[in-house]
Amino acid sequence: MEDSYRKKNRPTVLPLLGVVEEAPEIKSFFVNHQEIASATAPGQFLMLWVIGVDEIPMSVSGVGKDGTLRLTVEKVGDATSKLHELEEGDLVGVRGPYGNGFDISGNKFLIVCGGCGTAPLSFATERLVEQGKKATVVLAAETSEKLLFRSQLEKMDVDLFMSTEDGSTGVEGLATDVLEKEINDWDFDSCLVCGPERMMAATAELVEEKGISIQLSLNRYMKCGIGICGQCSMDPSGLRVCRDGPVFNYEEIKDSEFGDYKRNSEGKKVEI
Repeated sequence: MEDSYRKKNRPTVLPLLGVVEEAPEIKSFFVNHQEIASATAPGQFLMLWVIGVDEIPMSVSGVGKDGTLRLTVEKVGDATSKLHELEEGDLVGVRGPYGNGFDISGNKFLIVCGGCGTAPLSFATERLVEQGKKATVVLAAETSEKLLFRSQLEKMDVDLFMSTEDGSTGVEGLATDVLEKEINDWDFDSCLVCGPERMMAATAELVEEKGISIQLSLNRYMKCGIGICGQCSMDPSGLRVCRDGPVFNYEEIKDSEFGDYKRNSEGKKVEI
């Protein structure tokens, strides 16, 4: 038990098998680890060690049968900026998987993706399609070039709707505009959502009115990833995103800080 615990929570240093630019400021990084890959469910995350800089939580955007893991990362800070400089053959550290993933035990799903939040949802959608389940996907971004994994989703057996804020593709506006204008059949077992938190909060309010259960994947600053430091605890419940999430049912967090604020590395509140 102790050896297994230590093994899971100690980074394994691996070479990057490849780096792919997916969209402006967003790249996918590929590593191979059969044990981690086989244990990772859609919605779970890994702690990614950018050697010499920091260790950061990253959602898994895809898992290959050969043990290849795809981590899709937006450049937003020191660690991710350094990561974006790395090339095939450079070393990173990974540990995990951590947290709970999406419940995909139903048969018909509404999936709402915003920006880099498409990463874990593309993985979930792939698993749903493999299992022969029905998925309606709403893919939203600021511009057409930022519609993450668009070509991958277009090849899947899903009902795909898109929106861009500049109107370059699909409905002009936000994901909620697609939901209001394009979705007529609301016979879904569950709605999976990930993206900018304001978008997630607005989506949750809209979908809740339809009487559909909602699962949301949250992004919070984490230090340990295993529930010890308390850095990712949410007000007022104390739920830890790393252990109790990152996927939550809306009922669990609707009366929390969700949609209002989160905390930075210094523990200070930052408005969403």
